[in-house]
Amino acid sequence: MSLVSSVASRLPRVPRPWARGILIANLVGEIGIVVTGGVVRLTGSGLGCPTWPECVPGSFTPVRTDESQIHDLVEFGNRLLTFAVVILALAALYSVVTAWPERGRLQLVAVGVLAGIPAQAILGGITVLTGLNPWLVASHFLLSMVLVALSTALVRGSRDDVSGPGELLVHPLARVVALVTSLVGAVVVVLGTIVTGSGPHSGDADTPARTGFDPRVVSWLHADAVMLFSGLVVATLVAVLITAKTDEVRRAWWAVLAVTLAQGVIGYVQYFTALPIVLVLLHMLGASLLVAALTWGVLATRRHPV
Repeated sequence: MSLVSSVASRLPRVPRPWARGILIANLVGEIGIVVTGGVVRLTGSGLGCPTWPECVPGSFTPVRTDESQIHDLVEFGNRLLTFAVVILALAALYSVVTAWPERGRLQLVAVGVLAGIPAQAILGGITVLTGLNPWLVASHFLLSMVLVALSTALVRGSRDDVSGPGELLVHPLARVVALVTSLVGAVVVVLGTIVTGSGPHSGDADTPARTGFDPRVVSWLHADAVMLFSGLVVATLVAVLITAKTDEVRRAWWAVLAVTLAQGVIGYVQYFTALPIVLVLLHMLGASLLVAALTWGVLATRRHPV
């Protein structure tokens, strides 16, 4: 990243407090577009714009008619938000490069966030062109989770101004447990997308595409994984409370536990109440917050992780 550093030295520098604010805004934007994407899906507006990159053949914007419903406006609005996310990602990259010119890994993470947005747009377009194939819809969501994790890493990494090798802030076994917990958390999120892809909210009000799995069976499998994950979260928290050198690590894993419990409650309530839209949307928001909390928790176990 020496080239980046040399370029950064010639650019106006963003003060670090301002840079951290921009990184937080970028994270909020990444989580926000997940929520608006959920609105698209839950209102059956996934094919409100039936083609891509145009909204309708011959026009990049919706063409309103007397028969038009709200679906095209919902989908087009979500597409417009992509530009806001791009601006935030560009601002985040500029902030990292100028505020922390010596932090090569942090700059690579910022590049990853920016590069992920066009990849997400292309994947979203393919999803539309394939009639909302449930596996592509799931991949679209999972890529968003990756971007949330990377954006969280930017915020967390900006807290460490030191250079050089990282310092482990918990017992090595505690870090191993934290990493295993995060891996199981990723499995939980993946299974959650399969549950959603097998249930009623396909994203299209007229011709829903489903995985073909029994929703009850995959829901049980997801619930079993959640139970395992919850136990690992508690185990990690205990290990951290005993061995952590900083209060930040302890707070981070308390946050992971809090989000996990909230997600569990929402998940069970939505299952037994026939998946009301509001609760499903809250569960999607919770998934984003869980990914962010887990990312922060793992990175907090080492000083200067990125």
